[in-house]
Amino acid sequence: MIEAFDLDVKGNRIFYLSKSAHQAVASVIFIHGFPFSSAMWKGQLEALPQQFDGIAYDIPGFGKSLPVHNFFSIDFFARNLLGLLDSLKVKNPILCGISMGGYIALRAVQISPKDIKGLVLADTNAIADPDEGKLKRFATIEQIQSGGKAEFANGFIENLFSEKSIASTHPAINLIEKIILSTSDTTLCAAQLALASRTDTSSFLKDINVPALIIRGAEDKLMALSQASQLHQNISGATFASIADAGHLPNLENPEQFNSNLNAFLNKHFLP
Repeated sequence: MIEAFDLDVKGNRIFYLSKSAHQAVASVIFIHGFPFSSAMWKGQLEALPQQFDGIAYDIPGFGKSLPVHNFFSIDFFARNLLGLLDSLKVKNPILCGISMGGYIALRAVQISPKDIKGLVLADTNAIADPDEGKLKRFATIEQIQSGGKAEFANGFIENLFSEKSIASTHPAINLIEKIILSTSDTTLCAAQLALASRTDTSSFLKDINVPALIIRGAEDKLMALSQASQLHQNISGATFASIADAGHLPNLENPEQFNSNLNAFLNKHFLP
């Protein structure tokens, strides 16, 4: 059964969903992307193997989590995540981050490598934004500040999903649209600045020494195959899974295949 909670983490009021296992061997922490919420992970929480706890939380400013301030950075988000793990006394945390959630996971491991026992990096990369990418984010901020949040959401959604998902009006599209439109303009803009200013973690990949799974939607328009390959090739022992009929959000577009790969990884590396 999935339960909802909230708690204070360094002044931030953090909302999270939890699925508890009896005598769990490890805990999977699901980290959503921009500009989503923990709601995108319900299907993964429900499908976790019975030996694993699961937690999906709202990053400060997103969903139901209230930030202590709006000066966002990936470092701020990563340190908040580590504070959450400490507050909940999470046993053997395995971070599963998608897109921005992957940036947060990589930074968290970089800050506190001994505390993280596994990594699942979905549709993400280790490379900082080039100048062109930064300028696109600044233009998005101007669009939102000028009252164009709905137009931003429509254009963003077109790039998020595979052609099959769009043609079939996949139910995830409506979910994601509602989440984006319910997110405050302040959070959207502050997070864009955080993404534009994030550090490059490419050189750190070789230092990661925990089991890692790299996942990419086969039709992802936002993250290139080469970016997933960099993670796969530079993290020692990492495995790679391509999810068919999926774009940037394979856990929503093809949850059966996503969950199958995730659970096989968990069973292989963390069960006695």
